[in-house]
Amino acid sequence: MAIAEAQPEVIHLWPNGAPGFENLKDVPEEAKDYWVRNINNPSVTVFLPPKEKANGCAVVVAPGGGFRELVFNAEGKQAAQFLNTIGVTAFALRYRLPDEAHSPYTLENVRQDAYRAIRLVRSRAGEFRIDPNRIGILGFSAGGAVVNMVAYENGDGDAAAADPIDRVNGRPSFEMMVYPGGKIPEVIPADTPPAFLLCATDDDYGCDKATLDLYDKFRAAKVPVEAHFIVHGRHAFNMGDRSQYAAIRGWPQRMADWLGDSGFLNPSGGAPATGH
Repeated sequence: MAIAEAQPEVIHLWPNGAPGFENLKDVPEEAKDYWVRNINNPSVTVFLPPKEKANGCAVVVAPGGGFRELVFNAEGKQAAQFLNTIGVTAFALRYRLPDEAHSPYTLENVRQDAYRAIRLVRSRAGEFRIDPNRIGILGFSAGGAVVNMVAYENGDGDAAAADPIDRVNGRPSFEMMVYPGGKIPEVIPADTPPAFLLCATDDDYGCDKATLDLYDKFRAAKVPVEAHFIVHGRHAFNMGDRSQYAAIRGWPQRMADWLGDSGFLNPSGGAPATGH
């Protein structure tokens, strides 16, 4: 008799529901095929690496889906499972969707979810045996816009907050964006966390131009950045496993290489690379 695979733990970002929308927390999500919709009680799903591989690095994963849905399996679960293979503890984020039909939410609610997810993970670093100074964020497409919402401010929590999680810093230690969408900041602050960027040059939605713009702004700010532009792949190639192109199929290893070269996979807490 086959033993059922243990389901990953799901942690809701707020025990009583999202602030101001507590009355919606028990409204069920909708999930079919590749997507999840109707997210009213945002959460992270915890994917743990094998104990012998765990290195203390953690990543919050923000799937794409145009803020209308979440491509949760291909850009949440599968991304988290890949990160597990290189010893990273991953937290796949289900954030609220302002562009879904009849949604009561705004992009500010998405930003709130992303900050809360990082704060929650950092607040429980001891429990998950992760280094609070090596907690990054990975975003695909609209998830790249989510990354841009939390990467450029200092992320300081509210020292007077009643909820101890809200007192924790919510800025990621590093950021990774794959065919990122959304608004690009006018200026990248000099203290922005290091970044990894990747996109196909034939992207259907012009994300290649946005990625190049981001790369130029990171360079201008002298913030460590690595960027990969792949000639074929278009948009939404996810983790690459469905592509006919070797460069697309192999892109996750480029991310793994960057994480290693930057020191984020180093259990001893080695400093990230300082080159740009």
